[in-house]
Amino acid sequence: MTTVQIRPAHSSDEAAAVALWRDCGLTVPHNDPHHDFRFARARPGSDVLVAADPAGGAIVGSVMVGHDGHRGWVYYLATAPARRGQGIGRSLMRAAEQWLRERGVAKLQLMVRPTNTEVHAFYERLGFEQAPRTIYQRWIDGR
Repeated sequence: MTTVQIRPAHSSDEAAAVALWRDCGLTVPHNDPHHDFRFARARPGSDVLVAADPAGGAIVGSVMVGHDGHRGWVYYLATAPARRGQGIGRSLMRAAEQWLRERGVAKLQLMVRPTNTEVHAFYERLGFEQAPRTIYQRWIDGR
């Protein structure tokens, strides 16, 4: 396991975090990741945490965490492809869980796109289980 510094993201981390999300295939055309980054950082119920390499400070991982008052949610959990298998993703998830615990949130959920099959085993190793749910959506901003 490698050592990284996990901390809340700064505005100056936006470009590196978004580039990481793109490198990891976590962005989609209908979501603006720059907006997502700024929106999460600007609200008291959410934040972006980054894993920085202590030698130089490069962003090698990130996670967006937030809650709706009942459930915690994780988005954009990413580890630089060249740094996978070093425990960075696991450390980020622990940091996200701690962030939620500090706010009194006891349940953590996340969604994985069906096309992102390679991460299923990762989440299962962390103790996550698939929840049988049907998710409905509706765009309310005219998309």
